[in-house]
Parts: sequence; structure tokens; C-alpha cells
Amino acid sequence: MEALDPTLFLWLLAAIAAAATLYSSVGHGGASGYLAAMALFGVSAALMKPSALVMNIVVAGLVFARLWRAGFFDAGLFWPFALGSVPAAFIGGAWQLHNRTYQYLVGATLLVAAWRLLLTSHESPTRAVPPLAVALPVGAVLGFVSGLTGVGGGIFLSPLLLFLGWANMRTTAAVSAGFILINSVAGLAGLFSAGTNLPRGLAWMTLVALGGAAVGSELVVRRLAPVRLRQLLGVVLVIAAIKMFITA
Repeated sequence: MEALDPTLFLWLLAAIAAAATLYSSVGHGGASGYLAAMALFGVSAALMKPSALVMNIVVAGLVFARLWRAGFFDAGLFWPFALGSVPAAFIGGAWQLHNRTYQYLVGATLLVAAWRLLLTSHESPTRAVPPLAVALPVGAVLGFVSGLTGVGGGIFLSPLLLFLGWANMRTTAAVSAGFILINSVAGLAGLFSAGTNLPRGLAWMTLVALGGAAVGSELVVRRLAPVRLRQLLGVVLVIAAIKMFITA
């Protein structure tokens, strides 16, 4: 990974493993955590997006498979959002932003993710799924942002599903994991279409993310992540966001 000192790279791997464990335990791919870790360790903006998307695909894929087998996935809720998001994620993935613009955008995204994690989770009574006229444009907006930043979109979709009462927490986790998976694939395809190559060291980062996801996906099937751990991760995201704004 660039000219990163080997010791710092090991610390980066540890941070990625921790992020993958915590995020997968709430049904997310962990991209905002990976972006935060890379920002804290000085990885360049050009390498952050493809790295986050690849790790997202691996982690979200594992989480989705576990939740789908456990019976928590709701296809009727998932597909309307997915249909709108995939083409938009491809476009966002192909869109190359100036490094400073990307850092500001990721910093703002990390703050939104931190706000989501710092909130106390609660379950609302579920209601009917949203109409197609609502789900398609919402999916398109979230897909475009996910492709543009590399976050996958689940960090935005899951609070929407919970706060509007469209799904309970485990169904939300399953739908969000699927949403992250397809948007990350579409975003990475868009990135490749623009001629981007994968960075060195990504194989190690993906491997440790997969290890963390194996632990976190077990937690999400059996119980949700402890609130204090999620709040601690939220604080880390705020610090990383501030660093992104300062160094932009």
C-alpha cells in the first residue's frame, strides 16, 4: 500500500479488521470504517475508493449470505431500492473527483455514519413497504452517493428503514447488506470503466476484513453489536472526518 511504513500498515490492517467486525455485526460492509482507517493512516484519496469498494463486496457478501440463510432477507423490500441504485452506483463509481473534493465528501459521509452509530438503536413497529415511486428515486440517490464515495449506501439506507418503520433490525441488516453488495459491485465496475487499477496491499486488507466479517456476521445472526462498541466506532469516525477536512 503506497510507501506506507510496514509497522503502520500492520496497524492499518488491525483497524480494518476491527471495523469489519463491528460493521458486519450490524449488517454493514464497513466502508466508512475502512475509509476512516485509511484516512487516519494517511492513505491517498486515489487509493481509498477502490480499496473500500473491494472490502465492501467481500464483507457485505458474507453478511448477506449469513442473514439470507437465517431467513431475515425481505426481497420485496430490497428490489425497489436496488433497481434504482445499481445504475446510479455505476455512474458514481466512474465519476472521478478531485482529491480535495473527494476528501470533503468522504469527511461529510463519515460524519453521517458517526451520527448513525452514536444514536441509540430501537425497533419501531413495521409497516407496509414503500411504494415504487418512493423507493426507486431514494435508491438512485443512495446508489450514486455510494458509487461516488465507495461507502456502499447501507449506512444511509438502514436508518431510513428503521426510522420509517419499514423493517425490524435484523431484516434491515439483511436488506442493507444486499444493498451494499450490489452497489459496491456496480461502483467498482464503474471505477474499472474509468481505467482505475487496484492498489498494492489490497489482498491483505481484504483478507483481514473477511476475518473480521466472519466474527461480526456471527454476532448479527445471534445478537446485535454492543451499543458502547458502536458508539466508540462513531467517535473514531468523527476523528477521521475531522482529519479529512483538515488535510484536504
